[in-house]
Amino acid sequence: MMDFCVKGFLWMIFILLTPLLLHCNNVCPDLCQCRTLSYISCSGRSATDMLQQLGVHTYTLLLDKANMNDITEKSLADKTLLLRFGLTNSHLHTIHPLAFHVSPQLKSLKFTGNNLTTLPARVFSPLSVVEEIYLDSNQLEVIGPEMFEGLNGLIILDLSSNRIRNLPPDMFDGLTSLIILNLGRNNIKTLHPTMFRSLTKLQRLRIYHNELELLEGGIFDQLVNLQSLNLHHNQINHLPPQVFWSLGNLTELTLSSNHLQYVPSKSFYNMSELKKLTIYSNPLLSLPDELMGHMPHITQFYLYNTSLTSVPGNLFSNMSGLVELNLHLNDELRYLPPDLFCCLPNLKKLSLRNNRLKYLHPDLFHMLTKMNILLLNDNKLSRLPGNIFQDLTSVVTMDLKNNNLNSLPGDIFLSNTVLKSLTLSGNPWDCDCAIRGLTRWLKQNVHVVLDRDDVICHNPLFKLLRHLHSLLEDEFSYCDEKRATTILQTQTDSYKETETSHYTSVNPFQKSTTLETTTYSKYFYDILVVHQGPAYVHHKIHKGWVSVWFLPSGSALVGSIMFCYILLLAMGLALVLAAIYSMHRLNTAVDKLKAKCAHGEEHVMLSGLVHT
Repeated sequence: MMDFCVKGFLWMIFILLTPLLLHCNNVCPDLCQCRTLSYISCSGRSATDMLQQLGVHTYTLLLDKANMNDITEKSLADKTLLLRFGLTNSHLHTIHPLAFHVSPQLKSLKFTGNNLTTLPARVFSPLSVVEEIYLDSNQLEVIGPEMFEGLNGLIILDLSSNRIRNLPPDMFDGLTSLIILNLGRNNIKTLHPTMFRSLTKLQRLRIYHNELELLEGGIFDQLVNLQSLNLHHNQINHLPPQVFWSLGNLTELTLSSNHLQYVPSKSFYNMSELKKLTIYSNPLLSLPDELMGHMPHITQFYLYNTSLTSVPGNLFSNMSGLVELNLHLNDELRYLPPDLFCCLPNLKKLSLRNNRLKYLHPDLFHMLTKMNILLLNDNKLSRLPGNIFQDLTSVVTMDLKNNNLNSLPGDIFLSNTVLKSLTLSGNPWDCDCAIRGLTRWLKQNVHVVLDRDDVICHNPLFKLLRHLHSLLEDEFSYCDEKRATTILQTQTDSYKETETSHYTSVNPFQKSTTLETTTYSKYFYDILVVHQGPAYVHHKIHKGWVSVWFLPSGSALVGSIMFCYILLLAMGLALVLAAIYSMHRLNTAVDKLKAKCAHGEEHVMLSGLVHT
């Protein structure tokens, strides 16, 4: 019994000490990081030394900056358990045609950042179980048509950042398990329409930063499981109709930074799973009325750096999930349809900055009740409707700087009770009576206007460079004494000069609801009585009422008045000339008379002398 206990105790000690003894004999190599002794990652170590010292149990070896120029047919010999091999940034320029015949068990190869210019034909063919091949950031120009033949289990293929110009039409035939294909940052000009016909399981296709000018019709028809398609930064100038219609599972589509001027109608239909769509940085001249299908999952949308002058009114109507919309930096965008933002109940941020907008419809923001940020800066806005912001009860930040605003209605921000950040500088403010209400609001909300010290008067001259918030109420007292004036609606065709004038009682402080007939007159009495007519003549004050008279201004009457005016001028000129002529004649007669008188006196004097 005692022997049994002693033997059991010794076995326990042996079991406990065995890992320590093994650890002493298997230390992680210098300049390496080891998750375990089976996973080794080294930087700056000689690749040849590491391959010779490789432990029998190592299944992953990643070498970076290992300064290895070539992989020979014996470099990976006797590495029967090695599954993942990486040699990156190591000046590798040659791979022997039989390099992988000695290691057919490899599942992952990574040769990123080397100097590979060519690859032997069918060099990867022995790797029947390989799943990942990374050849990115090399100098490959040509890929042979049989390069990946037989790699039915390949899942990831990265050929990005090379110099590839052309790809054989059957280049990817047989890669039925491929999930990720990266062809980005090459010099690819064309893609054959059958290029991707075998890639029925493909989920990510990246062809960004190439020189593609055209997408062939039907090129994506077999990619029914594709989720991400990146085509940005190419030279695509034309899209075939319905080219994306088969991509019902697509969640990301990038077409930005191409040469598109027009997009076919219904181009983005049948993509209800789409979460990201980019078409900015294209010289777009117009967009069709039917462009976007049902896209409830999109939360951000960018449309900038285009040549659009306007956009369809229903452009965003199928994007009910939008949280952020960036419709900015469009140098030609001058007009927005009044119902453009009708169907965006969840929108939090709207950027319309750096466009050329001159006018905004009063109902443009009517439905954006949850919006927090509104950017309207750097446009050409010269006026804003008084009720344009009345439904933006959740807006916190608003930017109106660098426009052409010279005044704003005094109550324009009254409904924006949670507003905390407002910018108004860079506008040519006219500090006359019309800005009185805005200055009152500024004084009450001085903490809201972040650039208040740069909000200054441009007119009149005696208030030049004054801060709006520094204007005193007494400085507007003259507005209460200013002469009452108004502009009436243009005379209708049925108006007759002989028609009896009608008296109309007008409340001068009542807002006009019709944009075309709105006037900005100043009143100094509570009631204004208007004798209807289009041209002002004079006014009369009687018992607290102001009677303002107008004269009809028909074209015939104006002509008659002008004729009479010219006739009077002519008659006056004739009278002046006649008077000058009469004065000349009179002066001549007087001169003759004086001469005659002088001659008579001389004759008399001579007669007297003779008599004497």
